[in-house]
Amino acid sequence: MNGIEVMTIHYCYTDTEFGRLLLAGDFQGLSLINFVDGPEPALPESNWRKDAAFFVNAIVQLNEYFQGKRQRFSLRLNPRGTDFQREVLAAVARIPYGSTASYKDIARIVGKAKSVRAVAAANRANPIPIMIPCHRVIGSNGKITGFTGGIELKQRLLDLERCDGLLEKLGERDAVDNMLLQAELV
Repeated sequence: MNGIEVMTIHYCYTDTEFGRLLLAGDFQGLSLINFVDGPEPALPESNWRKDAAFFVNAIVQLNEYFQGKRQRFSLRLNPRGTDFQREVLAAVARIPYGSTASYKDIARIVGKAKSVRAVAAANRANPIPIMIPCHRVIGSNGKITGFTGGIELKQRLLDLERCDGLLEKLGERDAVDNMLLQAELV
């Protein structure tokens, strides 16, 4: 194969109280979580290998999260995307459980304060929602905006984390400010 090693992509479906999910990834990490019942369902590609055993740890952690027993994931993730998209997703991944940040906050973290729309597009392209918590990103006005699983599911995830979606909530602004400070120090 001309010296290029092709990684086998594994996939499986799992049913959760938040809907059916399609998981996909390889030995470099989980690269896809898709809401099968959402507005943008994905299908496995023909060369992918169905293998639920490959995702046991991911499924256990997702179920713990959905039951309110897990706040952080401990899995190897391998999100696909451009360097900018991965930079945005790295910033999104640092939003604390139960907190929210605006697209504007994320734009400031990645050093592109005027690129709010590009940040929103990168967030929308997140291939691993929930584990990279793009549902915690909201509009500057506190409104809940787009989500690949749908707005209602985004609200349910925020409710699960006991988050009302307002940045001004006591203590939450401090959490975002601390995240911004940490990002600037890195």
